[in-house]
Amino acid sequence: MAADGLRIDYYFSVLSDWAYLGGERLDQIALRHGAAINHLPVRLADVYAGTGGIILQKRSVQRQAYREVELKRWSRRLGVPLVIHPKHYPTDDVLASGVIVAAQRVRLDAGRVANCILRAIWAEERNIADAKTLRSIVEGCGGDGDAILRLAAAPESLRVLDQNTQEAQTRGVFGSPFYICEGEIYWGQDRLEFLEDFLERGAVAREGARSG
Repeated sequence: MAADGLRIDYYFSVLSDWAYLGGERLDQIALRHGAAINHLPVRLADVYAGTGGIILQKRSVQRQAYREVELKRWSRRLGVPLVIHPKHYPTDDVLASGVIVAAQRVRLDAGRVANCILRAIWAEERNIADAKTLRSIVEGCGGDGDAILRLAAAPESLRVLDQNTQEAQTRGVFGSPFYICEGEIYWGQDRLEFLEDFLERGAVAREGARSG
């Protein structure tokens, strides 16, 4: 359990370029402030369908072009390598999402697994729909690849993925990544600074309450 019971509910797609750019920073912020991260992969196309969003491939040429400009800007600013048009994107994300659900279930480092899956797409151009790729990622994170893949493909993991997708929409989520902490919601990796500000203010308030 995190210090003071702080928890960040992290709704994201394993195919999300922006989740990739923010993933490691989210882990660092949580570590600095003693917060736990609840990793909640979703079916992003379903979230879009339920909230009025448009999947990337159906957006206007202008919007797609500007997305590329912003990705390049953020990649440079953060020093995070990113391939704008990776070889295996888009691809089926259900098994990879199930891997994260399974990792969290067995208390493997779900954040590390998620970030490795995202990096596999956006920097290494690997196919995360391939069970061999996922097994390699899990084992690289210290997990039992075969056991995690069995759990990932089980009906319970798929049920959790669907539950996350529905729950996300009822909580105001409409994209990826989305962070929720104590009722405060933040959309996009470019809002991580605001999330950290919130955590810092909360820490100050708690410290004041203890000393008072």
